[in-house]
Amino acid sequence: MQAIQAATGDAARALGVDDTLGTLVPGRAADLVAVDGDPSVRIGDLQSVKVVIKGGRTVAENGLVLV
Repeated sequence: MQAIQAATGDAARALGVDDTLGTLVPGRAADLVAVDGDPSVRIGDLQSVKVVIKGGRTVAENGLVLV
C-alpha cells in the first residue's frame, strides 16, 4: 500500500498539486486503473489491468487500447 500511496497521493503532494490530484475525492480530477485482484495485498496484481479511465474516458479495456 505504501508503494501505491507514494505513486499517487504522496507524488501529488510533492508536486504541490494535491488540492486537485492524487486521491479519489469528489470534485477532483482522476484517472483510474482497475485491476483484477488487490494490489494493496499483492503488488503484482497491478499487472492484471482490466480498465484504464483517463479524463473520464475509457482508454483501455481487457488489454486493448481503445484510443
